Amino acid sequence: MSNMHKAPLKDAAGLEIMGVGLHWNDVEIGDRFRTLGRTITEADITQFVGAVGMVEEMFTNVEYIREVSVIGDRPVPGSLVLCMAEGLLMQSTMQRTGMAFLEADVKVHKPTTAGDTIHVECEVVEARSTSKPDRGLLRTSNKVLNQRGEVVLTYNPLRMVKTRPSV
Repeated sequence: MSNMHKAPLKDAAGLEIMGVGLHWNDVEIGDRFRTLGRTITEADITQFVGAVGMVEEMFTNVEYIREVSVIGDRPVPGSLVLCMAEGLLMQSTMQRTGMAFLEADVKVHKPTTAGDTIHVECEVVEARSTSKPDRGLLRTSNKVLNQRGEVVLTYNPLRMVKTRPSV
């Protein structure tokens, strides 16, 4: 990751601003990184399915899950796994730099269940300028892995990301 450690951004008083995300021109194709992990809890599932109206019994009825589920444990909706992965990336790579999530192909490979801990491994596959000098396009190939190292979901978001300002 030769370019991922450029000069830090500073505020008007000259203090370094910590936690600022990556600019599209901070990375090169082939750069790889991973996020911290996060355990998906029963409460996360309950709040998510309630908030979005995904009240299918597979996510809301523990007795039904015990009786008929081939998974065996309370499943996590694939869309929640995607959202959690995006949250992990927001915290580590997009603060103040991400402008828009434009598209992605998403594939669920294995079930995720309550109590699983996920993290995201990313590889930069596209980083280029747009017609506007203050922004570029950044695409990563993302793998969401559980605590056993199993790939549970993959996606390849294309994002509009700010250009690192000239110093």
